[in-house]
Amino acid sequence: MNTLRKIFLFLFILIMAVYGCETIKSVKQIMPIKEYEQLLLGRLDANYIGTNNCLSSCHYHDKIRRDFEASTMGAQMSEKTHLPLVNCESCHGPGSLAIEEITPEKVEKDAAAGKQTACKNETFINLKALPPQAQSLMCLKCHAENASFNLHNWNTGIHAVNDVSCYNCHNIHAGVSLITKRKDVRDMCLKCHQTQAAEFSLPSHHPVMEKKLTCTDCHNPHGTSKEGLLIEDTVKETCTRCHGEKEGPYAFEHADVNDECMACHSPHGSVNNNLLKVSEPFLCLQCHHGHTTTSDAVTKKSKGAYYTRCTDCHSQIHGTDIPSASGKGRFIN
Repeated sequence: MNTLRKIFLFLFILIMAVYGCETIKSVKQIMPIKEYEQLLLGRLDANYIGTNNCLSSCHYHDKIRRDFEASTMGAQMSEKTHLPLVNCESCHGPGSLAIEEITPEKVEKDAAAGKQTACKNETFINLKALPPQAQSLMCLKCHAENASFNLHNWNTGIHAVNDVSCYNCHNIHAGVSLITKRKDVRDMCLKCHQTQAAEFSLPSHHPVMEKKLTCTDCHNPHGTSKEGLLIEDTVKETCTRCHGEKEGPYAFEHADVNDECMACHSPHGSVNNNLLKVSEPFLCLQCHHGHTTTSDAVTKKSKGAYYTRCTDCHSQIHGTDIPSASGKGRFIN
């Protein structure tokens, strides 16, 4: 009897395990798509009519229609993909009230008067009045998981925490491309990041203002698990994407600060050469004792012997494979 019970128990666990795995792998909507959209951002006193009905009712949105159909989101509306969430009403809500008074006769009459027939925009969701988190939610309902770019870190990122929404950077109806152009990224970021804008104007700076670099070369604005929205795991990995000669490993490395470029450098700009936080030799003297370069007793008493640029001698300060004359790593060769 015990053996029979064990067999039944084993079969029960096996069935539940298989059923549970299949349940996890499958994605089932908890309600019809129409009700889901109405719950999320639609209005209950209007009906969904479809993008074709919405855009074909008048000529006011002709350019928007062409741009949308040529965009990535518009391409997802094809019959092959079956993604009904990606359409005009996904963001603006159901459109039946917006076009209910638009007839072919009205469009023809307006055209004869030299004007375009517009729908009732006031019947749509007032997107600008929504809280930033709700604005972003409209994008994240598609882009949080299986979009062409993954935004699963957005909600914990510094932008989302500070009430920045997708709309602050992306203009959906600006054209075919929904991605902010590289040449426009700098001005877009610096509108908010005024401190960094000032730093980029200092004598020594990364060439962002000259548009040779842009903010997204180092930072991922959509959120990362790293501090400062860095595109790599560490500061050094981010810096050495461009500064490969500083990466190493070396036989003689700068102890303690080898992996932390920002211990010595200000990444956006500085009044000192080479983005240094403090000018030489005072930067080095924060950790090292000064020394003379001669055994002459008179020179030893001279402060000038101490306060010269350390890198005049220690030119390979980031690391070297060649020992100094003393046989120790002095970053000279």
